[in-house]
Amino acid sequence: MGSLWLGAFVGFLVTVFLGWIIPGLGLLVGHLAGGLVAGAIAKGGVGRGALAGFLAGIFGGIILAIIAIIATGAIGGILGGFFGGMLGVLAGVVLGIVAILVSIVGGIISAIGGLIGGAIAR
Repeated sequence: MGSLWLGAFVGFLVTVFLGWIIPGLGLLVGHLAGGLVAGAIAKGGVGRGALAGFLAGIFGGIILAIIAIIATGAIGGILGGFFGGMLGVLAGVVLGIVAILVSIVGGIISAIGGLIGGAIAR
């Protein structure tokens, strides 16, 4: 059996690369191909492949959520002191939740690709 996390990370990198190379179709093609690669590396069948693909698809949203929380908290702290920082963190949490919810769409497309990749690698 392959590594689930390695497959998810490599699938995320493929998604980012194809999204950068093909800006218009990057969402569909990038996520599908990234999920396919993630599922093929994870091995272990369709369930494991779909999980690796889903993780590959939502990594971007998780990274954006972390960056949003840190950046808005820092900006709020610089501009408004302690309470500005707390308000900034709250705004960052809201932005982070929105980023994760939006990335779930990409995660579903990647999970379909991972399902196919897991079936092929089996």
